[in-house]
This record gives sequence, C-alpha cells and structure tokens, in this order.
Amino acid sequence: MNILLTNDDGIQAVGLRALYRALMDAGHEVHVVAPVTEQSAVGHAVTLSSPLRVKEFKETAFQGLGVYGTPVDCVKLGISTLLATRPELVVSGINAGANVGVDILYSGTVSAATEGALMGLPALAVSYDAFNPVDLAEQAAAAAALLARVPWAKLPEQTLLNLNYPARPMSETKGLRLCRHTSAMYRDWYDARNDPRGRPYYWLDGVIPAEKLEPDTDRALLTQGYVTLTPLRFDFNDPGTLEALASSLA
Repeated sequence: MNILLTNDDGIQAVGLRALYRALMDAGHEVHVVAPVTEQSAVGHAVTLSSPLRVKEFKETAFQGLGVYGTPVDCVKLGISTLLATRPELVVSGINAGANVGVDILYSGTVSAATEGALMGLPALAVSYDAFNPVDLAEQAAAAAALLARVPWAKLPEQTLLNLNYPARPMSETKGLRLCRHTSAMYRDWYDARNDPRGRPYYWLDGVIPAEKLEPDTDRALLTQGYVTLTPLRFDFNDPGTLEALASSLA
C-alpha cells in the first residue's frame, strides 16, 4: 500500500521511526510527513496565521519531510501538495502515551488520522501506554501485521481505527480486543512550581479514575494488558437533543 505516515511526537520520535521500518519491511511504500517538533495534545489545530515550512530529512535508513506545523497540517499539506500520488492509507504514530477516552479530542496523533479520514482515506492511529519508550519495534511489527488484516474497503467513510498497546512486551499482552472508548473523564490538577528566579509556573497532570471506568472499554482493557482497537467516527450530531429542542421551541 501507498502509506502516508505521520505523528505528533515529531519526525525523530522513536515510535515513528519504528513504524517506518516495520511498514517498509512489510513491503509498503511509505511517505513520511510529520512535525519537526513535538506537537502533543494540540488536537485538530490547523495553522492559519503563519506559513508552513518544510525540511527534508535524509538518513541512511530513513527519509521524510518535516513540517514546522501541527499533525493535521502535515496530513493536509502532504495529501494536497507534497506527495506526488495520493496515499491509500494514513497511519499516525506510534505515540508515546495512550490515546483513550477523551484523549481522542486532545491527541494530535488521533487528529492526524482523523484528518485523513475526513479527506476520504482509511486511517489508523497507533499509541503505546508509556511516555518514554526506548524500543517499539515489536509493537510496530504487530501494527504492520494487523494493518494487513483489516478490511479497509468495508469500513464506513470517514472512519478511523484507534489502536493502543499496553506498556509491556508483546509476548505478555493478552491479545487484541475490539472495544468502545471510555466516557470517563480525567481528574486534572496542576503542579505549582517555581523557576530558578522564584517565579511560579504550573504543570498539568491528571488521571482517569479507575473506579469510573466502564468495563470492556479501552482504558480498562489496556490497563489489564490487552491491545485495544476502537473504531471512531467524528459525528457530533445529537439527535436526542435535537428532537427535544424541536418539540420545545417549535
């Protein structure tokens, strides 16, 4: 397949490099268009007020285009302008840190895949449940193998798949589970600290409380050691509220 590969951790990130090698080894044609710098949690941001600049990366076993912009910028610019041929699939990842529950709104990784889906292409977001991975070769190989099994042509339009790997060796995972994403929200807090000049700054932290997780949803299953796969389609319509308002405001 002709694949556009991107991420939100940056073009030099461990996860993207591992996925690049795995997809190439699987015989795919891989074109990397990814942010030059880390763009975690930028969501579906698009650059409007400044130009996008592109830097070519050419190394012994890697080549790609780095964009000084967001993950969504990379997909939009890549498909519309930078690539000579339209890709057959958009793959985003492997992200450092899981993307479960409400993360699908915050995540640049998922947003890049979402943009691919909105542009009419099948798309896959891949994440790993730890923030400082050293070697993701096993997970990348597993993702490449799974990619070959997915019936992409049968998926509804503007649908993407959100794949998450637990923070353990592949031999210790409990297998793949198809599931919904959790509706449980984060309990957030800010750590207050002082810089070397004594001025305060604040660092966001948070967790999804375990007691609020619905059974058999992505966060719960991932914690248990399963690989999770969640189909996503971004339709924000609310038929129930629409009907309620129609009867009240008619």
